[in-house]
Amino acid sequence: MSLDVIVIGSGIGGLTTAALLARYGKRVLVCESHTIAGGAAHSFSRRGFHFDSGPSFYCGIGATQTKSLNPLRQVLGVLGESLETVSYDPLGHYHFPEGTFPVYSNAERYREVVAQITPQGASELERFEKRLLPLYEAMRGIPAIALRADWQMIPVLLGYLPSLLKLLPHVGIIQGSVGDVMDREVRDSWVRRLIDLECFLLSGLKAHGTIAAEVAFMLGERSRAGVEYPVGGSGAIVDALVRGLKRWGGQLRLGAHVEQILLESGKVAGVRLQNGEIIKAPVIVSNATLWDTYNKLLRPEDLPATYRQKSLETPAVDSFMHLHLGIRAEGLEHLTGHHVVVHDAQKDITEPGNTCMISIPSVWDSHLAPPGDHVVHAYTLEPYNNWRRDDGYEERKKERSQPLFRALERVIPDIRDRIVLELIGTPLTHSYYLRRYQGTYGPAIAAGKGTFPGSHTPIPGLYRVGDSTMPGIGVPAVAASGILCANTFVTPQETAELFKLC
Repeated sequence: MSLDVIVIGSGIGGLTTAALLARYGKRVLVCESHTIAGGAAHSFSRRGFHFDSGPSFYCGIGATQTKSLNPLRQVLGVLGESLETVSYDPLGHYHFPEGTFPVYSNAERYREVVAQITPQGASELERFEKRLLPLYEAMRGIPAIALRADWQMIPVLLGYLPSLLKLLPHVGIIQGSVGDVMDREVRDSWVRRLIDLECFLLSGLKAHGTIAAEVAFMLGERSRAGVEYPVGGSGAIVDALVRGLKRWGGQLRLGAHVEQILLESGKVAGVRLQNGEIIKAPVIVSNATLWDTYNKLLRPEDLPATYRQKSLETPAVDSFMHLHLGIRAEGLEHLTGHHVVVHDAQKDITEPGNTCMISIPSVWDSHLAPPGDHVVHAYTLEPYNNWRRDDGYEERKKERSQPLFRALERVIPDIRDRIVLELIGTPLTHSYYLRRYQGTYGPAIAAGKGTFPGSHTPIPGLYRVGDSTMPGIGVPAVAASGILCANTFVTPQETAELFKLC
């Protein structure tokens, strides 16, 4: 089998890279350790309940979003694939100790809700948004599908000169912290906590750690395109990318665990699988985390010592506790699908167990649960340290899942009496099934405290994609990482031809 590229891992970043490279005519193989494709976005089923393992909130991915700014939607467009989606509003409910309120996609309607709690805060929130939205308007003129990760990015960007000129007044905040913008525009303590929460949901960090451009994009897109859920869950997204990969001649091997990246004379030569099989290719793209790529897939001597040490010292976002439930739906006809619960106003929102995210996707897609039932996914931050599969493991799982149950009781008071299926996942679960360092979702690189390493590595022929290559934990960011990497292997002219199709 003669290959141009091997992609390690079938997360959204890996599949995006592989499918685009196949679309460009490259001979591509994706090696996935798990028996299910999708990485942190894969779906799984138990007793008729279909669960999302990770992301549950989407914007601008549907078939009708033909001019979407979402990088994933642009990739699906050039692959000839599309997704059926269900739109909804409000996009969710926030449950603070002080009360519950809906979060609307429309910014003005959202501020009206905030004004009922703090009129001054709503006014400050409007100023905050108006400071960021011009940045979004400038960014939307530069399509993600056209971007790349090498010096040829410069002439590509010059092709979008009007948008670049719009960006000039905002150069100071593009890579800066959204917390700096908040400090200038917002004094109300409640709204500051609200902004911190939304940043945490977006990036895993509070406002002072989140890059302003991420928040500008989020505010603009959710108001312009609204929010939607893919019919079939996150697995439908994975399936669409896999279809696109295969349609254009790419290959996917499941249960193919890559044990080592092989080098010859300092350059990439191929991979060795766990079963001893060696597959040759001159280019490897790793969708594994930074830590797993450099600490497990490569030998220490394969990388410059200083570079390797600095890379492995990159801080990681904590892992999560996950609660997947199948429940009886009787009497829940008016249930909404997304909820965020903050238990204690006196504790930091990033404290494990204090902020709990809840998704009930069967509200939008009833086929995800047996008739008369709902499927529930709740999760909260949980450090990896001190977790061991010892005699106390099961008891600790129950103990650490209690904040999630209490959060669910804010939404469905009799939730415990409705349960017909219960699955509790820990950082160990996340680490084991997804082969992810400490079960993390990516680097915790705060705005202004460092830069994400991007797709290039010191080893000729080795590239990286996924959530540890660029800011913004989530589907759009990892899809964008795949675009930047894949486009680097072809000319800007080839990319421009593809862009006409999306």
